[in-house]
Amino acid sequence: MKKRQNRLLYLLAVLLSTVAVNAQKKIINPEMSNIRWYGEQITGKEHFGNLKFLDGEIELKNDIVVSGFFTVDMNSLTVEDLSGTGKKRLEGHLKGENWFGVSSFPESKLKITQVGKVEGNVQKIQADLSIKGNTNGVTFSFEMVSENNANSNLTFNRAKYNVTNRSGSSFLMI
Repeated sequence: MKKRQNRLLYLLAVLLSTVAVNAQKKIINPEMSNIRWYGEQITGKEHFGNLKFLDGEIELKNDIVVSGFFTVDMNSLTVEDLSGTGKKRLEGHLKGENWFGVSSFPESKLKITQVGKVEGNVQKIQADLSIKGNTNGVTFSFEMVSENNANSNLTFNRAKYNVTNRSGSSFLMI
């Protein structure tokens, strides 16, 4: 059975701000940063949209990420591949209790726990991802594109976060 995964592409059009004199700590600028998410249905149909950060920061040492965290505003969830009634319906559906339960869980968090190997400009990072009060370890790629911009790609199985509505993985948990 195909493992159901929800893909979350951290297109951190990050525009990080320097706060330390040594330029090692970078604070995310929520107004200039974005998360592009992608989700795939069991049928193969895909949807995509955006989420906004509430806050976040990374600490760099010799241009390598050594620690960091991000907080996501789940109320900011939008659907970008639909318009009109379909868009509003899917946004309400995804924010509802059967999915991300945004009224009860308005924030999701990611905390870097371990840094990994760097290949070229891309670094592998391990972190704890918390969604709907459930925390699981994830590994993802992170690339500093320029001094104040970064891209990252994170894929996770949403069933591990109790987001099992219409999930192929939920059948494995019966």
